[in-house]
Amino acid sequence: MTKKLSFLMAISLLVIALLTGCNSGSSSADVEGTTGSDKETFRVGLECGYAPFNWTQVDDSNGAVKIDGNAEYAGGYDIEIAKRIADGLGKKLVVVKTEWDGLVPALTSEKIDAIIAGMSPTEERKETIDFSDNYYKSDLVMVVKKGGKYEDATSIQDFEGAKVTAQLNTFHYSVIDQIDGVVKEPAMDNFTAMRVALESGMIDGYVSERPEGVSAESANENFKMVEFTDGFVTSDDDTAIAVGVKKGSDLTDRINEVLKGISEEERTSIMDEAIMNQPASE
Repeated sequence: MTKKLSFLMAISLLVIALLTGCNSGSSSADVEGTTGSDKETFRVGLECGYAPFNWTQVDDSNGAVKIDGNAEYAGGYDIEIAKRIADGLGKKLVVVKTEWDGLVPALTSEKIDAIIAGMSPTEERKETIDFSDNYYKSDLVMVVKKGGKYEDATSIQDFEGAKVTAQLNTFHYSVIDQIDGVVKEPAMDNFTAMRVALESGMIDGYVSERPEGVSAESANENFKMVEFTDGFVTSDDDTAIAVGVKKGSDLTDRINEVLKGISEEERTSIMDEAIMNQPASE
């Protein structure tokens, strides 16, 4: 009887050991798989609708990258910068198309590793996320109808009484308050909507950064970009563009090292090429 019990106990212990080994192996594999994926990819969030910084197209021409989970591709200045950063980090670039308002939440919830979306490193945003060094800096302009009342404006105060707007949740919208007597229209979700509003006469102009102004002129011969001698008062953080990363991320220093290797001449060349290659509909 004692021998039988001893034999049964031995069998039981062997089964427990085997089960423990199997469970441990399965858990380890799962963890290794997840960690390996994180190490190999660089998930970047952007709108894919803010030319010439980023846009959506149907193929991989001009260096465009396939959008994750989508049949379309993303191209533009941000994509070219993202490609260089991914290469410098030794990772595969994954483009995650994300609405503007969803970019910061996507980053903080770790759905993406970085925001490369023409985003300015404002003090308000710095309270929630960290930023790399700047990878672009641009002046503010006003996009108006060619041949209209405001085509020859040289000062923002020339827009007194004008109906003006800008993109929702950007500092572009807040600077409109610097124009005396302006009619500040509700902010709009994207530049496509603003261009439609300008074309239809719903607004007299919208505030944007210079690349988007050049883009608007290229896309529509009825549009004119107004550059000011007496322009908006802005901070360097507002007019600069940087990579957004999660608070405390070690990616910040690593991304800065990559950016140091991209000269100002190369950055200008990348932007000029992006403006030239952007889809006409953008």
